[in-house]
Order: sequence, then C-alpha cells, then structure tokens
Amino acid sequence: MERLNSELYYQNCHMIKENERLRKKAQLLNQENQQLLSELKKKLSKGNAKTNAAPNTILDLNLGSSSSHNPSGSSN
Repeated sequence: MERLNSELYYQNCHMIKENERLRKKAQLLNQENQQLLSELKKKLSKGNAKTNAAPNTILDLNLGSSSSHNPSGSSN
C-alpha cells in the first residue's frame, strides 16, 4: 500500500510540473495571439482610413485564427 501511495505521489508531482509547463506555454501563446490581433487591427484601421472603405463592412477576425502564421519573434 505504501509503495502504491509513493507511485501515485510521484505521478501527481509529474502531472503538476507538466501542468505548470503547459500553463506557461498557453500564457505565452495567448500573449502572442493578442499582439498579432492588435497588429492586425492596426493594419485594418490604417487600410480603412486610406481606402475609405464602406462603414457597414464587418470583418470577422476569428476566421483566420487557425492559419499557420509563424511570426519571426516566436519562442516555439
């Protein structure tokens, strides 16, 4: 019983470390996503100001969220 308890304890420790690692990675990816979204919004607002696009045009910024964009500053 003590052996099983020790094995479960080590498995739990491993899962906690892996969870922390994944949480940090998720935070970095979220931060990168927010930066890219901000840049996209800036580019779109500049483009709309230059071309004087129709004010009723609605863009769905979530459509391209699954694209394979690889920014040069990525820490993958």
